Amino acid sequence: MFAERIGYIVWFSDFKAARGLDKYGSLHYLSRKMNYAVLYMDADGSEETVRHLQRLPFVKKVERSYRGEIKTEYEKNVPDKTRFYGL
Repeated sequence: MFAERIGYIVWFSDFKAARGLDKYGSLHYLSRKMNYAVLYMDADGSEETVRHLQRLPFVKKVERSYRGEIKTEYEKNVPDKTRFYGL
């Protein structure tokens, strides 16, 4: 139903020019202080888009975001010790 999306972190040197990154995908966040942008795009054709991004003069580095692959379901193996510390 929905296309697979991949996130990329794009490090840039010019904030004004970085606002134009939205034509390469969904621009999620721009950091003015740390000079990076979070960009989401479709998985098919993302390699070609990354190559185009790396050729831009204001782009320093493009990294893949592994946020979608991090385990977010936690299990509690430690017993609850709150009853021992009660008044």
